[in-house]
Amino acid sequence: MAGLAESGSNPDVDLLYDINGLAKDAPPWFDRVMEFVGEYGILFGVVLLILCCWWTVRRRGGEDAASSVAALVWAPLAAGIAVLVNVPIRGFVERPRPFRTHEGLEVLVAGKTDYSFVSDHATITMALAVALFVAHRKFGLVGLGLALAEGFCRVYMGVHYPTDVVGGFALGTAVALLLSPVAMALLTPVTKAIERSPRAGWLIRARGASYDGDEQEAVVPGARKEATGAEERDLAA
Repeated sequence: MAGLAESGSNPDVDLLYDINGLAKDAPPWFDRVMEFVGEYGILFGVVLLILCCWWTVRRRGGEDAASSVAALVWAPLAAGIAVLVNVPIRGFVERPRPFRTHEGLEVLVAGKTDYSFVSDHATITMALAVALFVAHRKFGLVGLGLALAEGFCRVYMGVHYPTDVVGGFALGTAVALLLSPVAMALLTPVTKAIERSPRAGWLIRARGASYDGDEQEAVVPGARKEATGAEERDLAA
């Protein structure tokens, strides 16, 4: 299976050279930025996006708060499972990194000695993004955009073929969606139990957030007494 996309006339290889060729024409500082973004930055961005979504969900409240948080908890679990599934896939395909087979590539990250298919970075970011999309559509769309950008960066950096990225996208999506019903069935009761906890309930719903998604109105005891007294005077009059 190691001969996948070995020929220089293969569209996969042609697209690899076209995208990676942009790195040769770019200034060195831009390549350093792309190296950081492609290796760490986008992954950190997707994780930060999930945390922002969690903060939004808990402040909004609503009856679906526990299930939404359960979906967010599923996101990193899905990414971890997808990477584990990728281990035997890589061992079976045994596809070398593109710079080991093809000359003239601009490799921005050195030291990559493992196999190329499928891309771990593409798998992780897509699994996170798809699970995030299940939890919250708007945040999920942003996450999907970041996942696509991650795939482009991996080819730009010269460490993956385009089909490595596509395979990672497919694997991450499959794990996040196919196992989602089982994961939600297991995680939602846990998040609901946490929601009912006096000490840990804030992890699911912010204090003051109502079950219908509206903020509960604060009641000041003194104001309540004054209002009650005014109502009694009106009735007496």
